[in-house]
Amino acid sequence: MAPESLNWKIRARVQSEGDAHVMEDTCGFAGPAAWVIDGATSLLEPLGLPGASDPSWLAQTLSIALTEVVAESEPAAPMSESGVRALLAAALQKVDDGGRRSVGEERVRFPSAAVSVARLNDGGVEVLSLADCHVAVRLAGGGIEHVFSELADSRIHAAVPTTGPDPVGLRVRQIADRERRNTADGLWVARREPAAADHAYVVQLPRPELMVMASDGAWRAVDLGLMSDAGEFLEAVSTPVGALELMHRLRAHQRAIGEVADDATVLVVEPADQDQDATRVQLPRR
Repeated sequence: MAPESLNWKIRARVQSEGDAHVMEDTCGFAGPAAWVIDGATSLLEPLGLPGASDPSWLAQTLSIALTEVVAESEPAAPMSESGVRALLAAALQKVDDGGRRSVGEERVRFPSAAVSVARLNDGGVEVLSLADCHVAVRLAGGGIEHVFSELADSRIHAAVPTTGPDPVGLRVRQIADRERRNTADGLWVARREPAAADHAYVVQLPRPELMVMASDGAWRAVDLGLMSDAGEFLEAVSTPVGALELMHRLRAHQRAIGEVADDATVLVVEPADQDQDATRVQLPRR
């Protein structure tokens, strides 16, 4: 393939702060790699990392690290020759190095995030997922693939099913689950351990026509029934105006039902050799 066919081009980027008014999502792309990162709201005692919050620091630091790894890999080790696991592991090593300078070896209280990373290669696109970011890919011929790993709290509810409100007990279980993360008994997420990349769900897909990466806050549009499935979600956000309209519709619906809104991020990209316009939109605070 020509070099430009192994690079992404942005179609649209929309971000909307949740009710906490601290943006802990981010997304980006560089060369053949694109990603969305959703920082997990702190449940343990914060470390005071130099950001708007610890999860915000992690999301931004990991995004910068992914950009750096892509830049450092060219031309000595072209990204087409290395896998998406290696890309994430190298970026997490940079996060670990930065974390060590700031807070030493602390791991349990270190912020964590869900992440999805996609990398174009000669065979199409390799997509990696840790926890609950979502990737919808439209293939040639119109087929839709939805790549998603695991709901962040699924193990909590599976272990102790709840039949009614139990806010105190739920928080205790959430904290215990957070303390087990990135261990043999817990959920693997993007934190500071490069080994997390080995535990990610990875799938190789044919060459995409269009790809949407979304944090779980944006995917609430599907969870709440505003969109029927991944295909309808992808079509709705495939233009900048459509993505903006869906985010406004989602926020209005959440206000109407009294739901606390999470940060929402949508990144829409396509291979760079396809001729489309690019737009980025940052929604104002709610």
